Amino acid sequence: MEYAPGHEPCPLPFSPFKSCTVPRPIGWLSTISKDGVHNLAPYSQWQNLTYDPPMVMFAANQHADGRRKDTVVNAEETGWFVWNMATWDLREAVNISAMAVTSDVDEFERAGVTKAACTEAPGAYVAESPAQFECRHIATHRLPEDTPGGFVDVVYGRVERIRVDDAMIQPDGKMDIAKIQPIARMGYYDYTVVREVFEMRIPGASQAEADGLEGKS
Repeated sequence: MEYAPGHEPCPLPFSPFKSCTVPRPIGWLSTISKDGVHNLAPYSQWQNLTYDPPMVMFAANQHADGRRKDTVVNAEETGWFVWNMATWDLREAVNISAMAVTSDVDEFERAGVTKAACTEAPGAYVAESPAQFECRHIATHRLPEDTPGGFVDVVYGRVERIRVDDAMIQPDGKMDIAKIQPIARMGYYDYTVVREVFEMRIPGASQAEADGLEGKS
């Protein structure tokens, strides 16, 4: 099977594109509007970019009617967005927050999760989530889609504050990922959950290289 997206019809009943780059971490992002309305939404086009300084990005396709996503608008207008780790225990709340609602709806309340005040960012983070990044908005790049009049917003942020639940930190100082059980997107309606962790070290790496790859502070 082979085809050219945008030029040839997909020979499969479902596009394989989103199910090849997997698993994709979920950007469960909280923002607040300039009018004080709390927004919460998951984005599966989310990733860290670099670590010095720590920077992240997410991509948000605009609505079919041309409106931009509330998360993007809020991040630009307030200068901040917050990433909340999505976990197995929070999967239903994550799914509810994916529903399309009007911008005057408090999506923390709709998803049934608790607001906790951020340290630097305006608005709130999800208190039940085991880890958060408070991110300062750097820039937004709007890229055209093949759909006439369609655009995707690629948003970049600098992580200004990292918060982790102490109960999720192992004695060696590393996060207990198997205990946290993060969920990730697999394409279609499919997700996965991390319950098993294994280690691989690069043979011949110097101590400095090994420390960098391990994230030693």
